[in-house]
Amino acid sequence: MRAPQEAHQAVLTNTFEARHGVLARGYGSAPDPADPADVLAMQVVLRIEKRDPPARSALLAAAATAAVALCLDERSGPGGEWGPALHAWVNARIRKVTRRARGKQWEDVQELPGVTVASGGAEARALVPGAVGNLDPRVKKLQISGTDLPDDEPGEPAPKLPVIWIDAALAMSTGKAAAQVGHAAMILAGAMTFEQVRNWARHDFACSVRDASPEQWARLQEAVRSGDAVAVRDAGFTEVAPGSTTVIAEPHGLP
Repeated sequence: MRAPQEAHQAVLTNTFEARHGVLARGYGSAPDPADPADVLAMQVVLRIEKRDPPARSALLAAAATAAVALCLDERSGPGGEWGPALHAWVNARIRKVTRRARGKQWEDVQELPGVTVASGGAEARALVPGAVGNLDPRVKKLQISGTDLPDDEPGEPAPKLPVIWIDAALAMSTGKAAAQVGHAAMILAGAMTFEQVRNWARHDFACSVRDASPEQWARLQEAVRSGDAVAVRDAGFTEVAPGSTTVIAEPHGLP
């Protein structure tokens, strides 16, 4: 057990600024463990009911917000109950696995450590990262496939909040896109100044997710080159070629 003084020091260092600092330092590239079952991943559960499923754009926004909200949650900070698991995952590759839940399945995963976010009538829950070979049975039984939703027309992005753009030409499944926007939200938070991310937190890390046209994508790539946006380049394990830029996120006027 930690001595009382040490425990007090850990509490003092578990500030929002310290948690932001973990993302700001970037992500590790430690080699994968010899046993694939020991690979670390964040499970992101998407609520997709059979009747009245959510809009795709709203569900992706919920997934993005849930991922960054978990990382910046007090429980994920130094001395927090989720801290060791979160830090081990961030120091490796930030893998995410998306799964579908409905009915009682959705209710069951609310009992597991994580953060649930609602956005525009959609819900997603990011679970504390762990080894893929040691999943809780309530998560293991959830389908990875079957997450596809039709494209929707969500309108203009919310003003003065981050926007995460998807390269529509890649035609990613909803599940694949959910993992990518989650990566983008984390990378964007790390690239933001402390004041920017603190202001974003005041809006509960709300964001918009939109498909980019070829013309928009060209503009966004230039924004990445100028340092005004951040990009996610996929490792190419599923659906897209290695090195593909899948999504680009920009603060969109966030002060």
